[in-house]
Amino acid sequence: MKRIKTMQLASVVAMAAVTIGNADAGGLLLYEIGTADVGLASAGYTARAQDAATVFTNPAGMTRLEGDQLTVGLQALYGNASFSVDPSGTSPGLGNSGGGNAIGWFPGGGFFYSHSISPDLKVGMALTGNFGLSIKYNDGWAGRYRTQESTLIGVSFVPAVAYRVNDKLSVGASVNAMRGAFKTVVGINNAFGPDGQLTLDDNVWGFGGNLGLLYEFNPGTRLGITYNSQIKLDFDAPAQWSGTGPVLSSVLRARGLQDANVNLGMNVPQGVNAGLYHEINDQWALLGSVGWQQWSRFGQVDVGIDSNNPVSLTADRNYKDTWHLAAGTQYRASERVTLMGGIAYDSEFQDSNNIPPAIPANAAWRFGFGGQFEESKTFNWGLSAEYLYAGSLKTNLSGLPPVIGGRGNLAGSYEQPAGILFLAANLNFKF
Repeated sequence: MKRIKTMQLASVVAMAAVTIGNADAGGLLLYEIGTADVGLASAGYTARAQDAATVFTNPAGMTRLEGDQLTVGLQALYGNASFSVDPSGTSPGLGNSGGGNAIGWFPGGGFFYSHSISPDLKVGMALTGNFGLSIKYNDGWAGRYRTQESTLIGVSFVPAVAYRVNDKLSVGASVNAMRGAFKTVVGINNAFGPDGQLTLDDNVWGFGGNLGLLYEFNPGTRLGITYNSQIKLDFDAPAQWSGTGPVLSSVLRARGLQDANVNLGMNVPQGVNAGLYHEINDQWALLGSVGWQQWSRFGQVDVGIDSNNPVSLTADRNYKDTWHLAAGTQYRASERVTLMGGIAYDSEFQDSNNIPPAIPANAAWRFGFGGQFEESKTFNWGLSAEYLYAGSLKTNLSGLPPVIGGRGNLAGSYEQPAGILFLAANLNFKF
């Protein structure tokens, strides 16, 4: 009986562990880092190599940059994820509050620098965050026993090197040192009296590697291919219980879980991306991308509970690997102005008819446009915008009745239009 009770509490902790931040289409990895790629909806992401952001998108592209170059990207996103409760399918004890807009405004961007050791040998570094987002619902909302607040963010420091093998082939490599921040807050149903809370909060380092290849068929046509390895984030968070009733508090103390540590093993997935850049003439260029990311592995979270009765288990969200397709164009309107636009699609990683409130996103379309403005031979800047349409997202989750301490049934949908608006500005310097 003792083992069963511990496993039940471990399941609560595991549920909190996989209550991760809002996912963008195709998972939690963003293509948007404040650069001109926002205006292209990521088309030609690994082949464009027109500024220092290539340090991050494809290190091999640095061989196309002359001298030393610096790109600064500034970005803001506004996400709409407002839940509408279906009273016919939601347990009455949960109420009818949708929790408000769970995303709102969120900052982003990056810093990218490329240095020429010689015409064929380049080194660079990037500092940016393209992994994760954050959500927060209003107190007392109908899904509070599934998630109240959730953040999973990775900020990457990426040193890189590139070498031109010959006039057509360049290769590159980089190390991704990611600082991961994790926090989740889940409501605890005391059955009688006010709700309690379980909070998990930790910061860790994870490391991975990136490989890049750039093949230039001719000066106006090039192919870029990158491989990004998996990054393991091993969070170790103390279980912070608050407001638990006398019955649950005594059980937690008896099982040694009141001051237990929760070990959470999460995987930033590996992926492959291929991009193409082709100039039709002096004014028009076409760009395209195709990619794959292993989100099925990310959905498997290794959970360990250190107490006087240790427990370990794997919580599996049964995610699917995702595919990414993008197409875009650049139009040189004058010697000073270049306009751009793009469209992209990312496949679903979960069932759109059974979306958990911790991850209100799935398959999505991106629509981007922007412009770059050449002020001199050493400085240009750009503005871009992108809208990510998340489609129809429905929730129909079941649980034990709230009156006996369960999470209850939660049914409803996210109000349309559910999506994210990105606004970005970039500054590019040549030295």
